[in-house]
Amino acid sequence: MCGIAGFLVPRADTSTERLTSQSRAMAFAISRRGPDGAGEWVDDAAGIALAHRRLAIIDVSPAGAQPMHSRSGRWVIVFNGEIYNFEQLRREIDRDAPEPWRGHSDTEVMLATIERLGVVEACRRFEGMFAFAAWDRQERTLWLARDRVGEKPLYFGWHRHQFVFASELKALRALDGSQHRVDPAAATSMLRFGYVPAPSSILVGIAKLMPGCVVRLDPRAAQARTIPAPEPYWTLAETVARAAADPFVGSDAEAIDALEALLRDAVGRQMVSDVPLGAFLSGGIDSSTIVALMQAQSAQPVRTFAIGFSEPAYDEAPHARRVAAHLGTEHTEVYATPDDALNVIPRLPRLYDEPFADASQLPTVLVAELARRSVTVALSGDAGDELFGGYQRYFIGHRLWKGMARVPQPVRRAAAGVLRAVSPATWDRMLAPLHPVLPPALRRRDLGMKLVKVAGVLDAASFEHFYRTLVSAELTPERFTHVPEAASILQQQERWPGGLTGITWMMALDFLSYLPDDILVKVDRAGMGCSLETRVPFLDPRVIDFAWRLPLHMRVRGDVGKWLLRRVLERHVPRSLTDRPKQGFGVPIERWLRGPLAAWASELLDPAQVRRRGVLDPTVIGQEWALHLSGTADRHLVLWPALMLEAWLEDAGLSC
Repeated sequence: MCGIAGFLVPRADTSTERLTSQSRAMAFAISRRGPDGAGEWVDDAAGIALAHRRLAIIDVSPAGAQPMHSRSGRWVIVFNGEIYNFEQLRREIDRDAPEPWRGHSDTEVMLATIERLGVVEACRRFEGMFAFAAWDRQERTLWLARDRVGEKPLYFGWHRHQFVFASELKALRALDGSQHRVDPAAATSMLRFGYVPAPSSILVGIAKLMPGCVVRLDPRAAQARTIPAPEPYWTLAETVARAAADPFVGSDAEAIDALEALLRDAVGRQMVSDVPLGAFLSGGIDSSTIVALMQAQSAQPVRTFAIGFSEPAYDEAPHARRVAAHLGTEHTEVYATPDDALNVIPRLPRLYDEPFADASQLPTVLVAELARRSVTVALSGDAGDELFGGYQRYFIGHRLWKGMARVPQPVRRAAAGVLRAVSPATWDRMLAPLHPVLPPALRRRDLGMKLVKVAGVLDAASFEHFYRTLVSAELTPERFTHVPEAASILQQQERWPGGLTGITWMMALDFLSYLPDDILVKVDRAGMGCSLETRVPFLDPRVIDFAWRLPLHMRVRGDVGKWLLRRVLERHVPRSLTDRPKQGFGVPIERWLRGPLAAWASELLDPAQVRRRGVLDPTVIGQEWALHLSGTADRHLVLWPALMLEAWLEDAGLSC
């Protein structure tokens, strides 16, 4: 895993030295992504510069260094990620025409595959996580590509007179004389979701390359300073359509066998590394399954890592410890004090590179830094919820909507008023004595907050509106910026898979939005912030295909999500060690904002400073902050995004 950056200057009239120094500055800005080496390649006649920062994982010798040239010299590539089937591709190439390989890196195999098949078809063959820029010296054409689901980031766009791209925005801001402006529409979206949804970025004129897409910038487009529409080489819609045409029709036992075999193979391929490797372990279904299948294929104890908190409601360490003991892993846990977590906060704007406000970013950063003390690669259990139906909004939300749809909207609005009249903290106190008799899914530390969120969805006019409300931190974000939201996939129905309804439709939309723009961003930036490569076995293409072939009852049964995944895990870990309500990976932001974070937040939300930065309305955000501080209402769901936005603006020195 690495960092890439570069730019193309049409009608170039610049020196090799200038191209090299500028691309080197871009790469230096993301050096945390690759501390093991750096390289640049420029062609002043073409006006192209490619830069790379290396985190050496496969073939740590100089033979794996980048930028790398194809054997013919036609192609030059900078690449971030891992191609897990590169050995299979290498064997296929050698069968057709033996290649005199320089080393054993996946980058070299990528170049050979691109040279034989072209970029689009090569991307269809690559199984892994990747973002790359490939320069075709013969056609003077720049290609950008991103993996199917969006594990690896890639930003691009025209800025002034040059076409720029990079793994992170800070590299684009490192260009000499670059003055970027904040996109207020993207800021509005960030307040709704806690992240900036693709294809937007927080910067005007800079986009995220959508997952599963390539962009081809040929000489004509470069001269016209246009950006061709991204071309998809993979879509979830096609995957869902194929699954509908070939659904899984076996028994439960056959499905368990099939899923275990696919996951075992995916985990095995992602354990290939020339440097030390381990895994994050929370003790939940997803991470426990990954670790169990790692240990089943390892002759040595797998290294596992967990973070604990002194607050029992947020502490997953005991669960992870019990699973690790059962599997016999070499387990490391650290109990983080509130000060440990709070000390991370000033680093978040730079670590996450773009305003980002999933509060579980705090423990994710801490566990990544813990793992990096011992290993360079860590596998995670992310994406199990989106593929196998783990989120409670799937089964509880769907059942709620079916009941709501039969009730007239005026009645629903009245019920919403009753729910909002009581604060989340008061709901929690009132309901605490009832926990023993509540269904397991409702025995939550944040049940009061969930009830208040239910109030926000009661007057939804459609299922799509209902879902959008469920995934929103703030229902009216435009009141903070006075600007409409940026477009996202939630408004682009032409990109939604066809033939899905209810729970499967929600899972598909989460897979297309929340997974790449929140979950994968959270893990990538936390890992890269300490030069740790993170891998996600659940996103193996064959696992994705199989998950969508499954009938819904093999993913969700009653109020139990991930039904099939649980059955796989039970072959390795007793149900008693993992069978508990979904806890999440969080910290008590609500209380911290009224306690140890209050001074920091008050400084950031000072009306004069908010007005100077020019994105949020200081009066509106000031009212929300006062409400929260007084204890009258819990407003942390909008305050945390607002604070992360303001902190990022301050760190970047940018405004609208």
